[in-house]
Amino acid sequence: MSELILDTPRLRLRRLTIDDAPFILELVNQPSWLAFIGNHEVNSLAEAVNYIVDGPHAMLAEHGVALCLVERKLDATALGLCGIVKRDTLPEPDIGFAFLERYSAQGYALEAAKATMDYAIQDLHLPRVLAITLPHNARSIKLLQRLGFVYERPIKLTPEKGGLMLYAYSAA
Repeated sequence: MSELILDTPRLRLRRLTIDDAPFILELVNQPSWLAFIGNHEVNSLAEAVNYIVDGPHAMLAEHGVALCLVERKLDATALGLCGIVKRDTLPEPDIGFAFLERYSAQGYALEAAKATMDYAIQDLHLPRVLAITLPHNARSIKLLQRLGFVYERPIKLTPEKGGLMLYAYSAA
């Protein structure tokens, strides 16, 4: 049994395990992930396991936060990822989320992201949470605005990864 992090009326957010590799392989290779997040070169189950171990597991060990698997309570179907992450390229933690395209427009992302923000503010006591997105990712921008995030400025995380927009949520 994997570690439960958050519970909502319809969803469970839990730590990723290596058994989630088939889900990760599908998620990171769907068109919306590739268009809005980028190609992480995860093309096999072994690479998906490495993605989990080197990504969320390593971040959790180093920073105490990570992306979690979002699953539907009704049938334990994996829907997406959501969580707080700490990037070396940002001064404060940020929220991250991505869902399989077939589960979009059903309120799952908002439900998971709202629970994640409540956890970040109430349990982690983060005074400020950031978010980054591409300017043409209208769905992500709409979700961030519904959560109370406010656009701050354009941002370039690395020389290769520019053209992003930085949003911020302040608890105060």
